[in-house]
Amino acid sequence: MKILVTGGAGFIGSNLCESFLNEGYKVVCLDNFATGKRENIKVLLNHSRFSLIEGDIRNPEVCQKAADGMDYVFHQAALGSVPRSINDPATTNEVNIGGFLNMLIAAKDSGAKRFIYAASSSTYGDSENLPKVEDKIGKPLSPYAITKYANELYADVFSKTYGIETIGLRYFNVFGRKQDPNGAYAAVIPKFVMQLMNHESPVINGDGNYSRDFTYIDNVILMNYLAMKTQNQAAINTVYNTAYGDRTTLNKLADYLKEYLSEFDGQIGDIPIKHGPERKGDIPHSLASVEKAQKLLDYRPKYNIRAGLKEAVGWYWENLKK
Repeated sequence: MKILVTGGAGFIGSNLCESFLNEGYKVVCLDNFATGKRENIKVLLNHSRFSLIEGDIRNPEVCQKAADGMDYVFHQAALGSVPRSINDPATTNEVNIGGFLNMLIAAKDSGAKRFIYAASSSTYGDSENLPKVEDKIGKPLSPYAITKYANELYADVFSKTYGIETIGLRYFNVFGRKQDPNGAYAAVIPKFVMQLMNHESPVINGDGNYSRDFTYIDNVILMNYLAMKTQNQAAINTVYNTAYGDRTTLNKLADYLKEYLSEFDGQIGDIPIKHGPERKGDIPHSLASVEKAQKLLDYRPKYNIRAGLKEAVGWYWENLKK
């Protein structure tokens, strides 16, 4: 079985590549290293069933080459980050919509059995419904959110028009090993971890009462497997929330991180948390219903926020502490 992972050197993509190799699949990674990191796949490069194509999904020929002969395509490549999309909407659009369409066409043309893609909780936009249920969305609040919703529309049209099977996974604040703590658009958990390890005060945007459904990477890997394996026709050509199904405030998140990091360095427990202005395009609260995935895919997430953070903090301490 041959699997293509686009964005395979990124945080989620590299974890998927590693997991698929461990399960005995042949894996091709496509990445242009705009945000992916070579160190994420360094240990995979000498694996007999792993190959790397360095290329950009904005190039249709690259996409066709990568998809050729593949049984399944896992499309993770994208320019993430709401702030990045606000600062540069054009590039976000080119990569996330143009690149997505190139890859979808390539998967169709190659005869791939299924196209499983990274969707996003940002699609819920200004909807105030909690928990978030797949068929009730609001208006997007950022260029990034628009691109991810457009992906879902394209996938739906392609499944109906061309017969290619598609499944979208709306990721909710994924965290865990290999997530980059550096850069202007670093995710909150690795960024806070690095700051606390350096005895710096993390800055929470707003009063810290915004909440998120933080989702550990192993729950996300499980959902990708279930999306690939399902033979239930009712489970195909649709989208799923990919989350744990619980929410945590940013204040509580900071408390958990200090608690777990204090097990390695007692001084971290005394580091104060600072607060800054709210961020444009941020939704106040995010909480997923995972009922649809439970019903149609038999999804049973194994890691709640505390169990996931404990694993992640241990990985960061071992790999990033200088």
